[in-house]
Amino acid sequence: MACTSCSTSDGGAPKGCKNNGTCGTDSCNKLTVFDWLSNMSLPNGETPFDCVEVRFKNGRKDFYRNTEKLTLSIGDVVATEASPGHDVGIVTLTGELVKIQMKKKGVNHTSPDIAKIYRKASQKDIDIWSEARDKEGPMQVKARELAIVHKLEMKISDVEFQGDGSKVTFYYTANDRVDFRLLIKDYSRVFNTRIEMKQVGLRQEASRLGGIGSCGRELCCSTWLTDFRSVNTSAARYQQLSLNPQKLAGQCGKLKCCLNYELDTYMDALKGFPDFETKLKTEKGDAICQKQDIFKGLMWFAYTDNFANWHVLNIEQVKEIVAENKQSRKVSSLEDFALEMVAEPEKDFNNAMGQESLTRFDQPKKSKNKNRNKNKNKVAIQSSYQNQGQPQNQNPKQGQNPKQGQPQKQNQAQNQKPRPQNKKPVIIKKNENKE
Repeated sequence: MACTSCSTSDGGAPKGCKNNGTCGTDSCNKLTVFDWLSNMSLPNGETPFDCVEVRFKNGRKDFYRNTEKLTLSIGDVVATEASPGHDVGIVTLTGELVKIQMKKKGVNHTSPDIAKIYRKASQKDIDIWSEARDKEGPMQVKARELAIVHKLEMKISDVEFQGDGSKVTFYYTANDRVDFRLLIKDYSRVFNTRIEMKQVGLRQEASRLGGIGSCGRELCCSTWLTDFRSVNTSAARYQQLSLNPQKLAGQCGKLKCCLNYELDTYMDALKGFPDFETKLKTEKGDAICQKQDIFKGLMWFAYTDNFANWHVLNIEQVKEIVAENKQSRKVSSLEDFALEMVAEPEKDFNNAMGQESLTRFDQPKKSKNKNRNKNKNKVAIQSSYQNQGQPQNQNPKQGQNPKQGQPQKQNQAQNQKPRPQNKKPVIIKKNENKE
């Protein structure tokens, strides 16, 4: 993001502008519009366009008429007309580009129903607006608790205060129609303000709340997508995607909007392909298409009596066989047209540095066997010191060598338990008694 208040701190952690999406520089907001004509001046005698675009919480935008002819620029906080009272928003676009945006959204700039801009927001207006925005979080929690008490099948997804704090709008989602008349009475009694309920769809809820998609980026509906086109499962079929609801559904539970992004490219590529339900007639039997590769221009066919063996054909060869079948002639077999698929060599990745392990920087875990081995060695040393003062066995048959006349050294390691591996043996010196 471009504003200085959102830059990273000395430690590398993001500061955050703490404005909850209402940054004054208008460079870290959702659905921000870039003014391409900002460095161009109007010709002499031309008056600037009297409508401006004002943004409110979570991407809610509207057009207002500048009747007072105020000098406005992007990022100015203004007080706009509302019912009742006034609302506070941020100017996101001015000048001739506003006329283009109004035409794009189907708003007539000459209509008298367009609301007005009262003034630039004073410090008192901004303070009341900030205090009201701070109440939205606790109010949303309390509103959900009251909805649960009334046992209503609805979800309060967002709460928005009006700029002067005189009205609260509760955005909710529900599958069926909900009777919330008693709920509104409780809301007005607990919150002591004017209440407005507004139902939104699941996609609108996702666009207001935002989030991270399966691609690892922010949701398109919360960043740049302004219109929600219908998405069908046929879009996934044309792109040969697996019809798995868990993979095709987005954060909102509906089909992902990005399924429509590349659909036109696939449709153009499929124009040169024969129909997927094409049946090829041969002397060995009929063959049905099992698979097709749009990018390589290949189609896989299998006989109806042997679906295990697939034969690869080019689309030109398929069209040739189809042309023969239209003339009531059958080809000998698919093997005469099938291509030999050469297996591509596997690409082995050899890391010359030897740092392919992701856990190479982790600290090694301490082994618990080390402490156990240390305790065993201590016990062995103590027992050896206790046995040093005891006399050894003088039996020549057991302890002496009759040829040399000297006692043999007793191998006490045989009587002790086997020591663990990778440990140095403990050497114990004993005084030997000569005969």
